[in-house]
Amino acid sequence: MKNAFNLIDEPWIEVSEYGLVSLRQIFENKRYLALGGSPQLKICLLKFLTAIAMAACKLKTEEELMSLSSADMSKKCLNYLTLRHDQFYLYGERPFLQMPQISGAKEQPLGALQPEVAAGNTTVLTQTQLEHHPTDALKAQLVLLLQSSALGGKKADNKVVLSPSYMGKTKPNGKPTSASPGPAVSYLGLTHTFLMGKTLIETVWLNLFSEEAIEGLNLFSEGIGVPPWESMPEGEDDDTAKRLKSSLMGRLVPVSRFCLLSANGGMHITEGLAHLNYADGIYDLSISVDNSLKKTRVLWVNPNKRPWRELPALLSFIGANSGGFRCYQLQVNLKRARSSTERFGIWSGGLKVSSNAGEQYVSGGDDYVESLVWFDSNVFGDSTWFDRLSAEMQALESVSKNLYAAVRAYFTEFKLEGADHASKATQIFWEIMESRFGELSDCCEESATADLRIKFRRNTTYSIAEIYDDHCPSGTARQIETWAESRPNMSKYLKGEK
Repeated sequence: MKNAFNLIDEPWIEVSEYGLVSLRQIFENKRYLALGGSPQLKICLLKFLTAIAMAACKLKTEEELMSLSSADMSKKCLNYLTLRHDQFYLYGERPFLQMPQISGAKEQPLGALQPEVAAGNTTVLTQTQLEHHPTDALKAQLVLLLQSSALGGKKADNKVVLSPSYMGKTKPNGKPTSASPGPAVSYLGLTHTFLMGKTLIETVWLNLFSEEAIEGLNLFSEGIGVPPWESMPEGEDDDTAKRLKSSLMGRLVPVSRFCLLSANGGMHITEGLAHLNYADGIYDLSISVDNSLKKTRVLWVNPNKRPWRELPALLSFIGANSGGFRCYQLQVNLKRARSSTERFGIWSGGLKVSSNAGEQYVSGGDDYVESLVWFDSNVFGDSTWFDRLSAEMQALESVSKNLYAAVRAYFTEFKLEGADHASKATQIFWEIMESRFGELSDCCEESATADLRIKFRRNTTYSIAEIYDDHCPSGTARQIETWAESRPNMSKYLKGEK
């Protein structure tokens, strides 16, 4: 096939406020602020850009990484892309992250491989669920997305096996297995967390790792490794595949699906490399893992609890009690963010999925989730700031439960089901608290006055009262009586304001 649509030159990456841009533009334009698209696409694109930067810069020590500016990183990336130009064609004899060898695999329509698209007999609720015309940009995004975030199930044709004697895609009875979910999704949908800079270039720079740092984590026996576009595996279990499964590059851009875009507008697809997961001790550095218990735990995506509410868990390594969850993406790079920027953000997000009988899908309460909070770098120099923040977050959780119980009690008194009203009330409360996170963080600084903390708690109490009044009418005599009896008691929260 003729080489066509080079990802370095053609626009395909979504950038907030700019639309689609090319890989070259990403590293040339310093005005781009952040990636666009769904949270899952942002995760895959940021990991991909990070992999390009690490392949281009080859940073051995933390000292080398600290001395590398984001501008120098961009120049090295542009030189690297020029040298590797032939490896980034979406179509051709060597298509980007694709396997021409699987052209005999069953072809799937592209909509069937996108979790947000209502394919087959799925009910269409909104226009956003309709399958759109498959542009080359959409196809490029999907190829990258499937490598780490493909949903498990039978859409992958596992009758196709490229490595001789490989039995990972075959049941004992000889029938093909269902494909495993991509390592960035796993069973229920993993929460991923990254540092954010003032620009997209700075964001990529903040999330880089040196060889020294990766060796210190003792997770990847092959170290940083080689990105897959430089050396694609020939099968599920050849030497290249084994190296990818044991390297950081193999987690940043895991080839968990062997795929090939077809001339008919669909895609041939089968399961690719079977990456290990958190239970096996190898995982994405952007997820949060707790190894302190007998059974390893991770932070799953929860649409009812936006990721910023998990900050005490994400940042637990800086507290007085450093046990519990660890996110190496933050733990390793936070020092560099503190010393090199006046202000940085922490972004978390992912996709909640459901599983049944080996099939993964998005249904019911499943959804994309993301949140971004910003910090002044100097707050991390305060040894007790985190402990105060954790205490305030814990107090807000208690207040939220208090509001939920009050709203539900009000409706129960009228023999009505109040769970939905109570859930909506607490959702509004947390939306308000998210918009006030900067104020909350300021209250926890060592230099914060008692008046500032008192003001925050009293304003929180006013918000609780307003939300309760909006959800629980007090027009009739009986409503007034029930409204007064069920009203949230905030005295304990206010007593703790000092």
